[in-house]
Amino acid sequence: MASRDIAVGAPLGDLVRTIAELRAHCPWMGALTHESLVEYLLEEAYEVAETIETEGGDADLKSELGDVLLQVVLHARLAEERGAFDLDDVARSLNAKMIRRNPHVFRPDGSLQDSFPATVEEIVLTWDAVKKAEKPERGHGFDGVPGALPALARAQKLLDRAERAGLPTAAGVTGVDIPGTEEELGELLFGIVAAARAGGLDAERALRGALRRFQDSHGPVSPAS
Repeated sequence: MASRDIAVGAPLGDLVRTIAELRAHCPWMGALTHESLVEYLLEEAYEVAETIETEGGDADLKSELGDVLLQVVLHARLAEERGAFDLDDVARSLNAKMIRRNPHVFRPDGSLQDSFPATVEEIVLTWDAVKKAEKPERGHGFDGVPGALPALARAQKLLDRAERAGLPTAAGVTGVDIPGTEEELGELLFGIVAAARAGGLDAERALRGALRRFQDSHGPVSPAS
């Protein structure tokens, strides 16, 4: 099937109707709020990641992706009930954004370009430029990096943003013997956390502090987000 011929069938509509009925007739489901769903959204996203990283298989992946989709449908239903937007609006907005942010593939009207010559580097630059134009109020290259991210994931994201802004990212790297594989790196990181714990230190809090100092040391950064 050609990519432009892909169509979403009835199952998604059936799911939306099922969730609407559950919201109306199930006391537990009816009591859910955007705020109470946050922990489930994070949990389900991590379970998808674990399934992929442990090669859990297609059946497990399908199930876990369904759990993430449930969170999206629930949040959209809650918004629809208060007259804000519905799942169709979410899909339309996302589709428009993907077309807008990928001009190397799409024309502004959504039709395909005649050719696709863009390199990965060009794609990243274009993506950043479009995002910057969409949100000019973001005056700092680190804006938009969620503060709720675990410290290690946040460190990776901040270093990526700094690199794309042309800032030095090698602070603290000098003298560190980095293992050659992710398995060995994982053991090293686990050993650091264990040693920190034995010494009465909180590794997560320590890294969050280091990240704050890293951000403060760079000051205003040309936005890439």
